[in-house]
Amino acid sequence: MKLLFQKSDILNGLQIASKAVPTHTTMPILQCILLRAQNHRITLTANDMDMGIETDIEGEIIEEGIIALDAKFFLDIIRKMPDNQISIETDENYNTFITCEKSHFNIVGKSGDDFSYLPEVEKNDEIIISQFTLKEVIRQTIFSIAENDANKIMGGELFEVNGDRLKIVSLDGHRISIRQTDLRNSYDPIKVIVPGKTLNEINKILSGDADKDVTISFSDKHIIFEFDNTIVVSRLIEGQYFNVDQMISLDYETKVTVQKRDFLDCIDRATLLVKEGDKKPIIIDINNNHMELRINSVNGSMNEIVDIRQEGADLMIGFNPKFMIDALRAIDDEKIDIYLVSSKTPCIIRDSDNSYLYLILPVNFVH
Repeated sequence: MKLLFQKSDILNGLQIASKAVPTHTTMPILQCILLRAQNHRITLTANDMDMGIETDIEGEIIEEGIIALDAKFFLDIIRKMPDNQISIETDENYNTFITCEKSHFNIVGKSGDDFSYLPEVEKNDEIIISQFTLKEVIRQTIFSIAENDANKIMGGELFEVNGDRLKIVSLDGHRISIRQTDLRNSYDPIKVIVPGKTLNEINKILSGDADKDVTISFSDKHIIFEFDNTIVVSRLIEGQYFNVDQMISLDYETKVTVQKRDFLDCIDRATLLVKEGDKKPIIIDINNNHMELRINSVNGSMNEIVDIRQEGADLMIGFNPKFMIDALRAIDDEKIDIYLVSSKTPCIIRDSDNSYLYLILPVNFVH
């Protein structure tokens, strides 16, 4: 095999494919990226058996071939090469010669025949969504998935399609994030649980261009994302997602309307006194069209008053400041509405169009 590339083309392809290379595995071949030049196409493939990525890259094929190369070595070498044309050549013993200007590397590859290709998936349904919209709804919900593997379902997000509406839900036992967005076409009902790891990597790869689309296809056990010159195939999480509607009550005793930036900045300042890992709540005291925020820690205390519009009863409630910050950063509106019942029940931040809803459980605090 002999191929020629511009550095930027192969580097971009490797950065995309490498997101499917496992950090730890008992199968050394999976720590490789497959480089294949066949039928006038050059593709890079990686597969950790839960998620696989295949991406096409621009280059000149002088001699066709296929080889598996250690992903870390391959990416690091290309990244540190001069910004010029790169030549990759292999021999029958899988020796791989990478050359750019006066720089020459020789690394040993593996047979491509042993590599695990992306699974052949029979697609049942598909939807089309803009890259911008998909990137946004992932960004606005992904922080609410559970970080540990105690409950696999909490480690994923619900993708639910009803007609021309896509609903994405995540939860971790302390909060719920819901985003809904309109689709250009109407589709049959679909409900699947997509691993958070897959969505995190998709979010990093997507350009976010509003004029470019993503085709999302579904099968019984897989989801496929196709965009630009890239295909991402991921296993779905099996099981029944939580009945989130039963967890959410739209009743309220107190409604607060506040400038989002003022509220977010205030909480952000309060967290300066809290070390990471501390479980100090921020106390919110709603009284007579004012909202006082207080926090006390071993490092000191802080209080600040934020102007609000209040409907209903006065209330004092405590929250994990990080959870509130995550939700506020995901909202683009200038003003937000917060709905509360009591100091012991969750608060809900939502808009009138139901395009977003964030539920956050309160925490106990000492007066």
